[in-house]
Amino acid sequence: MASELPDGILMQIFAALDVPDLVRAGSVCSAWHAAYTCLCTLGRWKQQQTPCILYTAKSLGESAAGLYSLAEKKTYTLAALPDPPIRSRHFIGSAYGWIVTADERSELHLLNPITGDQIELPSITTIESVTPVYDEKGAIKEYSSWCPLPGRHGQPSNYSLRKLRDTFFDKVFLSSDPSTGDYIVALIHSPYYQFSFVRSGDDCWTSLPLHDEFPHFADCIFKDDLMYAVTVSGKIHVFNFSGPVVKQKAVLDRMRDYWFERVYIVETPCGDLLQIWSDIDQIDDGADPEPEPELLEENEDFSEPDDMPDEYEPCRHYCTPFKLFKVDLAANKLVDVNSLGDSVLFLGQNQTFCLNAKEHPQLKANCVYFTDTDEDATMRKNMIRDVGVLNLCDRSKEKIVSPQIWSNWPSPMWITPNPRKMNSVKGRRTEGTAQDQAPPTSSLRNQLQVSDAYLLLSFQVVTLYSNIHEDTL
Repeated sequence: MASELPDGILMQIFAALDVPDLVRAGSVCSAWHAAYTCLCTLGRWKQQQTPCILYTAKSLGESAAGLYSLAEKKTYTLAALPDPPIRSRHFIGSAYGWIVTADERSELHLLNPITGDQIELPSITTIESVTPVYDEKGAIKEYSSWCPLPGRHGQPSNYSLRKLRDTFFDKVFLSSDPSTGDYIVALIHSPYYQFSFVRSGDDCWTSLPLHDEFPHFADCIFKDDLMYAVTVSGKIHVFNFSGPVVKQKAVLDRMRDYWFERVYIVETPCGDLLQIWSDIDQIDDGADPEPEPELLEENEDFSEPDDMPDEYEPCRHYCTPFKLFKVDLAANKLVDVNSLGDSVLFLGQNQTFCLNAKEHPQLKANCVYFTDTDEDATMRKNMIRDVGVLNLCDRSKEKIVSPQIWSNWPSPMWITPNPRKMNSVKGRRTEGTAQDQAPPTSSLRNQLQVSDAYLLLSFQVVTLYSNIHEDTL
């Protein structure tokens, strides 16, 4: 019965499914797959997806990633992702279901791990502070750049093609879903944690104007066609991209004089702006207060940055309770916030976001879900990643999953699955990805087989169809 439903009704039902169920539904039969494909092409699902953790692991291979679903508390495999191999990349940002990665030449790519769509961003040699260094055959052999390493100040240094990414990139942000073909990519990078950006279709990066000599931006959000960027001192700048020249103004003065904490900015479901400050506790590697003898993944790709001073000693770190403030732009101040109420925060290398727990019953209200927030994590690639949930009621912490199922590097991060296929006419799509022709089950696999999915979803479909039919009578 379910397979004979009219296309319009089937589309309405599929639009209400979470991504794992949606992908399973698209694997049942040709009619369901056609509805699945149409829905993903048009981006017309209604369900607000629950965030997942994206990670890599030795057991998955070089070209596959893992996805841990908070909604189902299950792991999935994202297979046959496009080259370069996902395990060889650094993760430096995520938003709208897309991740931003740096490959072994330190070049940037946008990747949707659900659909396999990929966009190559303009070369980093078009960034003002990066200069290519050529060999005798005219090929780029290394980069010259201003990168802040301990003991190195005031002069550019040369970096190998893969080593630049360790110290040059901080975080990447997206203005909108790249699947639509119309978006802005904003990058915080060295020197001085400044911004450069590209619009979809651009051939080069453009530096944003600086009003401060040492801006040291930490995070940003896009709101009402403006970009709100916060510095490590709590100062907020607003950038307007609507005209041919980007305009900038400061809307909140600096709120503190010290820089040792990480700063985030986010919009709540009710439209308020929040600043979040997080502390980092650092302890010696030999004094781990939370040893994990059952650790599943031991990443062999540990590497310290070149030319580290002799006195440098790697240390372990753990996230400690976060401080929350409501931004009052009219009064030019921050107001202490003790509770998120029904909201849930997601912090890490991802674009910071805040959800309503009532719309996501699988999530815990008044909690902060975090992944590794240490900005020097690239210097300690063999550390166990700090990933967990902080309850703001009693300041208690718990792990998302134990023992650790992901590699220590690249550090796992949050994504919100996005099954929408990219508009390849407007984007710079990397053609020929394995998932273009493969059925959806090749990208999401777990213990639930297609036959089991058919039984489960048929029941859901019939129930939903009955409800829809009754509403139309």
